[in-house]
Amino acid sequence: MKASWEKIEKNQGVLTVEVDAEQFNDALDKAFKKVAAKVNVPGFRKGKVPRSIFEKRFGAESLYQDALDIVLPEAYIQAVKETGIEPIDRPEVDIEEIGKGQALKFKAKVDVKPEVKLGDYKGLEATERSSEVTDEELDAELKQLQQRHAELVVVEEGQAEQGDTVIIDFEGFVDGEAFEGGKAEKYSLELGSNSFIPGFEDQVVGMAKEEEKDIEVSFPEEYHAEHLKGKAAVFKVKLHEIKRKNLPELDDEFAKDVSEFETLAEYKEDLSKRLAERKEQANKAETQQELVTKAAEAAEVEIPAVMIDTEVETMLKDFEDRLRMQGMNLEMYFQFSGQSEEALKEQMRGDAEKRVLNNLVLEAIAKEENIEASEEDINEELENMAKTYQRTVDEIRGILEANGSLENMGKDISIRKTIDFLVENSKPVSNAS
Repeated sequence: MKASWEKIEKNQGVLTVEVDAEQFNDALDKAFKKVAAKVNVPGFRKGKVPRSIFEKRFGAESLYQDALDIVLPEAYIQAVKETGIEPIDRPEVDIEEIGKGQALKFKAKVDVKPEVKLGDYKGLEATERSSEVTDEELDAELKQLQQRHAELVVVEEGQAEQGDTVIIDFEGFVDGEAFEGGKAEKYSLELGSNSFIPGFEDQVVGMAKEEEKDIEVSFPEEYHAEHLKGKAAVFKVKLHEIKRKNLPELDDEFAKDVSEFETLAEYKEDLSKRLAERKEQANKAETQQELVTKAAEAAEVEIPAVMIDTEVETMLKDFEDRLRMQGMNLEMYFQFSGQSEEALKEQMRGDAEKRVLNNLVLEAIAKEENIEASEEDINEELENMAKTYQRTVDEIRGILEANGSLENMGKDISIRKTIDFLVENSKPVSNAS
């Protein structure tokens, strides 16, 4: 097989590929076996028609498409490897020469990763950040712990307040008609969580046990359901139960309940140390992001829209995976939030563009500085994964090789090493604030 690459403009070029006659004939043979097993020819059982009879009746051309389906993907992948290009989208393939007993020639118009013109990335200023834990930060952490260990107590008398969890029945109506997905019974809702249509939770505040109420709201203009966009709705709501958090006292007993320490003073000392470690890690991440952003802003690159679209889809899938871990899915999220998929994607687009830009610049720096993942780096990563998943290193390697992820692991390691390079070659600057 022969392959050549010619750039025609910006990040687009033409990949010219020639598959030798023997390889294409092998594909024709496989295509014939596949087709012959299905075709009916008078006088022959399925799968038993001779090749010569088949081609006389249907023509050798009838096998070309199946043969292309067999040979093209493999030939394209091999050509990409040989020429060293990095495609970012599906190619536009044009068959130039095809025929039995002759070489297959095709051209593929391919969009590839854009070229990056690097600016300054060494000696960038990095803000110095303190890891010291203030009294205010320690108090805030203790209050969060109080909230997490609070007991939900049923409120027999009184009215629902912000922060309460209420158990409600509801049914929604638009123009007097009930709409699909607008009804639930014994639904648990935390007031102030903003998980319902704007205005709904605020109107539940003040309701008492067994009280019924009509709540009037309007669906957002960007709501995912076309027939509900901007529509006024009435929800008939019945409140069954109010639960309120009963916060534990911050004392020695609390310390014993949530830790191995006997006194609150000992627990606060340990908590302060852990907060400092957490703050140090957060500061490290902020410094890394600051330097990556500065390196990206100094670079020049024109990002193809398809790369941003692909990143948006990745972000949407990650978001859906996180929702599933919380017992939700995208459809439920759109129903409760009033947001459409298009609006969510548009909201993600800015971050997606930054991610693509940062990765392109980091890859360019890695190439410029010859930063690569060594075999030792990869083995260390595999060992860590083996410990996490309680498998052997060989098993983890085999899984990653089988699904094509081992190469991506090397790229991820290279990116991390490049970020470390930026930090090591930066200039610390005190934070005036």
